[in-house]
Amino acid sequence: MKPIDNQRIIIHSADHARAALSIADEMGVSVILLSAPGAAAYLGAAVFRDIVAAAREAYPEVEVTAVLDCGDDPGLALGAMRHGIGAVSISNIPEIRAKLRDIADQRGVLVYEDDGPVLDLVDMTYPLAAIRAWLCEPEEARLE
Repeated sequence: MKPIDNQRIIIHSADHARAALSIADEMGVSVILLSAPGAAAYLGAAVFRDIVAAAREAYPEVEVTAVLDCGDDPGLALGAMRHGIGAVSISNIPEIRAKLRDIADQRGVLVYEDDGPVLDLVDMTYPLAAIRAWLCEPEEARLE
């Protein structure tokens, strides 16, 4: 199987972040780490930032985009920007997302919008194996 870049992985802990970057490093691919839905409200921007920073420090060669999900609360997204979060997602009406995107652009922050396939590591018994499989292109796709 061929490794593929920018696969989306929902992390729920520091162990998940390190596991994702460990496998990405091993395979030589970039990844997108997403917080759990609404994590800005209960985990907080500073904790998410520190979880990702520790994983990045352990695997500095891996290109990673880390996205904090702020639910539908633009205040949490603005707070995340103030805490140094480089990418946020918000599920709100387009007008609010557009205003938030304007502010984010001024601060060099990405307002992330992608609803493609994602690997959610919640309750994974073998997260390393799941991540390894997720970061590979299926054999069938290469045959087309």
